Amino acid sequence: MYRHPSLTGRVVVVTGASRGLGREMALELAAAGASLVLCGSTESEALAATRAEAAALGGDEVVVAVAADVADPEACRKVAETALGRFGRIDVLINNAGIGMRLISERFNTEPTRFWEARPEAWRAIVDANVNGPFQMAAAVAPAMIERGFGKIINVSTSDQTMVRRGYSPYGPSKAFLEAASRVWAQDLAGTGVDVNVYLPGGAADTDLLPPSAQKKGADGNLLPASIMRRGIGWLASDASNGVTGARFIARLWNEELPPSEAAAGARSPHVDKPAIM
Repeated sequence: MYRHPSLTGRVVVVTGASRGLGREMALELAAAGASLVLCGSTESEALAATRAEAAALGGDEVVVAVAADVADPEACRKVAETALGRFGRIDVLINNAGIGMRLISERFNTEPTRFWEARPEAWRAIVDANVNGPFQMAAAVAPAMIERGFGKIINVSTSDQTMVRRGYSPYGPSKAFLEAASRVWAQDLAGTGVDVNVYLPGGAADTDLLPPSAQKKGADGNLLPASIMRRGIGWLASDASNGVTGARFIARLWNEELPPSEAAAGARSPHVDKPAIM
């Protein structure tokens, strides 16, 4: 796999880095030479393991693990302060942390829960993590990025059909919010040197967001490896994507046999002036 030279020493904050998609992206960037601030909602063996693996790839001195619940704005500010204090800057934020539908029901992908049947506290927790969390993290890092005239915010989303699939509320709609917000943030940051893009697997991925099962699969019957997110994260975090903003990239469509710029173009969703949901 091609590794972009500009990733050497690049300071990247990854939320939801303990496992799944976040872990895979973190390890890919560590192997490319990035300095990492890895965030998990709590101190855990999984977060410690990701940190250890990343440090083995890139060096112990360039990987920091931080327990921070992105639903807490103060915790998000502390993540930014930790990154700035340790590395002096923040180049990239990967907003990956999120809570899936298992908080609503462990059978959500086989027995849809109607929205009025969801426990309010479960609904609120998903919205806090998936809607407020990315906003609070982006708001915490944006001022330092703007001051330097450089930065990248990468928001991890889900497939279009998941956003409107029966029984997937509030998880699906929370990602529709994130994509709409990403487009707005890209416009808000136009001319500052800070780019905002969306990145997603392109189908259900083999992570803890799905209930454990011998026949584990997404609603469409397919299951992608979490490692699919390694394909494009290097390009998105590197100088190769400078000036690309307000775009959406699908890892499943990223052809690693092509030159990076061509692979990115092939994985990019067509731009529409007026997004259609209904």
